[in-house]
Amino acid sequence: MTTRFQFTLQATDGAARTGVIDTARGQIRTPAFMPVGTAATVKAMLPESVAATGADILLGNTYHLMLRPGAERVARMGGLHRFMNWDRPILTDSGGFQVMSLAGLRKLTEEGVTFSSHVDGSKHHLTPERSMEIQRLLGSDIVMAFDECPALPATEDAVAGSMRLSMRWAQRSRDAFGDRPGHALFGIMQGGVTRELREESAEALRGIGFDGYAVGGLAVGEGQDAMFGVLDYAPGFLPQDKPRYLMGVGKPDDIVGAVQRGIDMMDCVLPSRSGRTGQAWTPRGQVNIKNARHQDDPRPLDETCDCPACTGYSRAYLHHVFRAGEMISGMLLTWHNLRYYQRLMGGLRDAIAHQRLDAFVTEFHADRAKGDIEPL
Repeated sequence: MTTRFQFTLQATDGAARTGVIDTARGQIRTPAFMPVGTAATVKAMLPESVAATGADILLGNTYHLMLRPGAERVARMGGLHRFMNWDRPILTDSGGFQVMSLAGLRKLTEEGVTFSSHVDGSKHHLTPERSMEIQRLLGSDIVMAFDECPALPATEDAVAGSMRLSMRWAQRSRDAFGDRPGHALFGIMQGGVTRELREESAEALRGIGFDGYAVGGLAVGEGQDAMFGVLDYAPGFLPQDKPRYLMGVGKPDDIVGAVQRGIDMMDCVLPSRSGRTGQAWTPRGQVNIKNARHQDDPRPLDETCDCPACTGYSRAYLHHVFRAGEMISGMLLTWHNLRYYQRLMGGLRDAIAHQRLDAFVTEFHADRAKGDIEPL
């Protein structure tokens, strides 16, 4: 693969941006939502079904794939794209967030992190260099620098120390990544909710130089107001001509608020996880399909949606298969949720391109305030 990774900014509306990322495996329209394929699959979905929802790119998980089936095995199978039958771009996270969540099962040093596998208890040592090697073996189109992400709340000294360690690891990630035409490396800004630390982190990342930049260390317990407070200034510390990725976000109103503040890429397990637990996202907010009020309702889940769940099935049927524990329930609701998220992203892109984002956001919140319509 030799196609150069490039971000083209096409339009802005306030701080919001829309554009296109060109990769060797195709274009990514921004703002973009990336469905999460943790273990080389988006749960309850075929790859072609994920593509049919409008997704241009998927996220794979370095931590989970290194443990099972193993990065070397995936490489022997022809790389992650061939292994999971997905021919569009894939971004892989670095593994840092998952290792952070292991708490008492890890040991952190300057060199890296030693931890016990949650799968079988085996010991592993993950460093910036090993993270780059794993992501190379997977064949990721967009590789994330290895970082350390402290859970919030934390003291400012702890956040500062963690951020500076992540910046040293960012340089090591850059050195280990090397020159890989057709592939991109993103650096990750840290610093908690402290403006000065965020600015220091961004300055360090700009000095190293990356193909794109992530805002990390949010959506880890600080709350939406604090997250938006950081996003009011943090994207402005990053280069204007490179994509900006907010990691692990989120709910539809989180996404809209992040896009308003200049974010280009997001990911979250929420649409697929919600689908498996009977929760559907619609313009009028969440619908809990397990509720008894749906059992005799002939209407579609969302009359405005073109997904198979909405064009082929009633709420009564979706209620029945969920209550019966049938696999088709998670399949249909996940497809619907992923389609809703992609329709939301398409609406945001169109609104930014036509300078009507404020009106779009007003309508988005007004529709959600109405709530789901009760059956007659």
